[in-house]
Amino acid sequence: MTRVVATGTFDIIHPGHLYYLAGSKALGDELYVIVAREHNVRHKPQPIIPEAQRLAMVLGLKPVDHAVLGDLVDKFRPIRELKPDIITIGFNQRFTPETLEAELKAEGIDIPVIRIGQFMDCELCSSSQIIDRAIERRGYTLSRSPPSGE
Repeated sequence: MTRVVATGTFDIIHPGHLYYLAGSKALGDELYVIVAREHNVRHKPQPIIPEAQRLAMVLGLKPVDHAVLGDLVDKFRPIRELKPDIITIGFNQRFTPETLEAELKAEGIDIPVIRIGQFMDCELCSSSQIIDRAIERRGYTLSRSPPSGE
């Protein structure tokens, strides 16, 4: 049985997430997803959706067999506990498979990391694009209040 682990923030679920998770599941028999904790998201704006809700949404997706929140202190603890055969990263995750493999090896974990390609047929394939569109459509700007009457 091949166990695959996918990781991510999964702030606002969109087709790119589904593509990533389906591609990850296709590499094995069992897909675990580690959902980033709010406390650990430092490389981009804080998620809009609370972590418990993001976890619940990920758990409800067809390709996902199991999902857990990441560790608050040690990002490799879930990997040690889950003992995957493969780790996948999404198209726009900020690190390369090689750098993650090197970090894992420094922790005594020897697991291949595979980047899943980009989903091309999607107008809004990132949470930030969805947020920007919502702001634009509702007439908000980042520097002012909602339009009057709301």
